[in-house]
Amino acid sequence: MIDKRVRDVAEGLEGIQDGSTVMVGGFGSVGQPDSLIEGLIEQGARELVIVANNAGSGHVGLAKLMEAGRVRKIICSFPRSAGSVVFEDLFKAGKLELEIVPQGTLAERIRAAGAGVPAFYTATGVGTKIAEGKETREFDGKTYLMERWLPADVALVEAWRVDRWGNCDYRGSGRNFNAIMATAAKTTIVLARKIVELGEIRPENVVTPGLFVSRVVPFQSNVSV
Repeated sequence: MIDKRVRDVAEGLEGIQDGSTVMVGGFGSVGQPDSLIEGLIEQGARELVIVANNAGSGHVGLAKLMEAGRVRKIICSFPRSAGSVVFEDLFKAGKLELEIVPQGTLAERIRAAGAGVPAFYTATGVGTKIAEGKETREFDGKTYLMERWLPADVALVEAWRVDRWGNCDYRGSGRNFNAIMATAAKTTIVLARKIVELGEIRPENVVTPGLFVSRVVPFQSNVSV
């Protein structure tokens, strides 16, 4: 019997190693698996490379993980946003590496990793600092920049409904980066807002098939997400 459910966050995060590349789903605070991030702090992995849409805000979630000194590098589109004080302080102090990737390119690099496509060409970034050191090629008289795929060791994802096989359904904009990140990692850990019975998620509503999911963690109401 396939059953990918685990008891709690601690069991879900077992085995994450120092130096891992970890994708964190969400768009700002929407769809971000904050209790998994909190659990990662407790788990203790260090020197992490984080892939996310932004660099967090305030002193919670991603910002708290960085403040705890667990992140070596962040790859994101929006490092500076309202309340991104932790990132700014760490970056200015030289304690955090940054790779800025345009949002569409970031999404496509992640999607490419999930699809097994090692590289692709895009017009985004041509003629800017983003293009420095990267291969360019001309198609039909227009210059394009080659971008590499972006695979990860671990993806931390939040879904609205998940069954024991790991099939995931998302709610509204909570889908954002979660769905593509789930396909691009060796280990995908899903925080389930609701765990439902097999068949309750209609096949046409399954966005992330359980094939891509390693562990399903039940939502804990005592953790604010």
